Amino acid sequence: MGIISVEQADRLYWLGRYTERVYTTLNIFEKSFDELIDGIADSYAEFCRSIDIPNVYESKSDFIKKYPFDPSNPDSIISNLNRAYDNAIVLRESIGSETLSFIQLAIYEMNKAAKSKAPVIELQKVNDNLLAFYGTVDDQIDSENIRNIIKAGKRIERIDIFARLGSSKKQLMREIDRMIPRVEKSGLNYDRQKLVSIKDLILADTVDYYKLINEVESIF
Repeated sequence: MGIISVEQADRLYWLGRYTERVYTTLNIFEKSFDELIDGIADSYAEFCRSIDIPNVYESKSDFIKKYPFDPSNPDSIISNLNRAYDNAIVLRESIGSETLSFIQLAIYEMNKAAKSKAPVIELQKVNDNLLAFYGTVDDQIDSENIRNIIKAGKRIERIDIFARLGSSKKQLMREIDRMIPRVEKSGLNYDRQKLVSIKDLILADTVDYYKLINEVESIF
């Protein structure tokens, strides 16, 4: 592939971010599912606080139904998966039909899960398809720049979510060390000072999580 346009680069970046957002938040939701089903009535409120989304739900059952599956809710898992698809379909020529197909399969499994009384198996298949998507990114996309832009978005999103969760310095440092080379190899204009600042923040005695989020969000 030749020169990547600004629009293509933006879509590739957000494809990486949205797929990672679905993957990570779905993992968190699956791990919390039994507690949400069997636990105290307002446990979903703590879940919302933990991933820093507004609690717009009327009850635990309302949350279990709408957070994964309500396309009218901008914070729902399906909304983020649809955004990933919207970018992927425009990028078909850049990423290939096989890579795109795994996003389509993930949506298919989400729709199956929405109709199921026990959706955990289908939800796991959503993440299986996202992992297959990343595998085909590596295997089928020849352009190193395209791969690195997608993966820069993926790593930035993971750091954003982990910081909101208050993850350990060790976890964050691991993700930062994996993110920086992707940003540097992406071919995009980025703020080098932000990468220095991010390193300094994680090495501080106490991590300022929201400053870390702000710095990560403004790398590009």
